[in-house]
Amino acid sequence: MFHKEGQKIILFSFCLVGISVLLAHFFIDIPWLKLTIQLLGLILLIIILQFFRNPKRVTAKDFNEILSPVDGKVVVIEEVFEKEFFKEKRRQVSIFMSPVNVHVTRYPASGSIIFSKYHPGKFLVAWHPKSSEENERTTVVIKTPKFGEILYRQIAGALARRIVNYAEKGESVQQGDDAGFIKFGSRVDLFLPLDCQINVKLNQKVKGAETCIATFVDPNENEEITY
Repeated sequence: MFHKEGQKIILFSFCLVGISVLLAHFFIDIPWLKLTIQLLGLILLIIILQFFRNPKRVTAKDFNEILSPVDGKVVVIEEVFEKEFFKEKRRQVSIFMSPVNVHVTRYPASGSIIFSKYHPGKFLVAWHPKSSEENERTTVVIKTPKFGEILYRQIAGALARRIVNYAEKGESVQQGDDAGFIKFGSRVDLFLPLDCQINVKLNQKVKGAETCIATFVDPNENEEITY
């Protein structure tokens, strides 16, 4: 299955590669050159198809869990001051996506969208410390039943030139459903409550809509009962 954001590019690529292969077959008499052109066309097509793949994920929805919004590798776990929306300290978990990862963004939790904003910007490499504030990006905040408000931010990388964001303020969303797409290498930051339990480690590989990033901690669970 391929993502709808890649339909036009995939169709164009099929046409381009098909024409190139036919032209090479009928108009080039040098065997090695003909074969090289045909192989390069096939490789290009395979790269484009794998980039826009959209594997079906069956999500076991759970209000007590925040799932990874994307496939990739955890590159940041730290306490930071979130400037744009919360204007207070949050737990940040950042996931880097290489060009070979699935680039579909999925909702990390069920709830209501209360904030969704696009920011034009630079195209620093996605792991650059300032990419979260200076690169092209979108910021989305979901109000959840257990965690309260959580924020995720799609960040374009050095190769990415387009972020697709489906989240609209006021709509209800379901954990694991498609939330958008980022083309080529990029990153997604999650900003979570300080009291949640982080379940991933640095450099851990995660899968969108499957890997549990954090779990809800009930503040009353460990209270001592007094009589």
